[in-house]
Amino acid sequence: MGVAAVITMATLLGLTPHQKAALVVVSGLPAPPGVGGVIVQGWNRDAPRPPGTLVFVDQEGGKVKTFPRLPPRSSARAMRSGAAAFASGRATGVALRAADADVDLAPVLDLPDGPLGSRQFRSPSFGVAFARGLAAGGAGACAKHFPGLGSLPFSTDEHPYVRGRVREADLAPYRSAIEGDVPCVMVGHGVYPSFGPRRATLEPRSYRLLRELGFEGVAITDSLDVVRGHATEWAVAAARAGADLLLFTSGKDAARAVRVLVPLARRGELDEHVRRVLRFRARLG
Repeated sequence: MGVAAVITMATLLGLTPHQKAALVVVSGLPAPPGVGGVIVQGWNRDAPRPPGTLVFVDQEGGKVKTFPRLPPRSSARAMRSGAAAFASGRATGVALRAADADVDLAPVLDLPDGPLGSRQFRSPSFGVAFARGLAAGGAGACAKHFPGLGSLPFSTDEHPYVRGRVREADLAPYRSAIEGDVPCVMVGHGVYPSFGPRRATLEPRSYRLLRELGFEGVAITDSLDVVRGHATEWAVAAARAGADLLLFTSGKDAARAVRVLVPLARRGELDEHVRRVLRFRARLG
């Protein structure tokens, strides 16, 4: 066992069930204490952030930017080469770390025929280059929306229940990103009947497939606030399905999620998720 693994194990053994439950939650601001991360958005970017937690942002470019004045200057679709995407990613990574942000919830690796328009790169390889650029700039990248929205007719941000197919072409960009050591992958809210009747964020098959592709990093859900029903129910379902980090834009929903996850932590059900989160935090320094 390597030194990093020993440190991770020692840290894990020293955590209480409540601390473990909090570590697998990413919260909007204001956030409950001890969460693994906070999501900073345009309307709350000046709000106080809890010390010692990872800071996630949506800094894709174009209209999707937590910090409007920071790079990337153009949308993903407007980046015309891998070199341009890499340079844009590197500039974004440098700027985000200067703004005390750790992880960019980007790049979008959905194929160009998907429903997200200018948020999609002309070629998925450009998105992989953007992720490499973020790393070169010192920030963490989070590829999304696994297993791909290319076959979906609508964005899952606009419609509550969107069905699609899992295609090899949709998975190929993730294979490349994983080979490039991307540290984080976001599982999307599309519904894929071959996985089961629920959104991919809640289906164990989504996470099994991601691991089968060789991914050893952190799997984070898309925002669970948008899933109809009780946030606490989805928190438990997503954690049991295989999600390492559960994303909530609402601090109140995040606090409720922490409470219902404590019994899982007592039974050891969160330990593998916590290990990955601790390694992720250590990697980002």
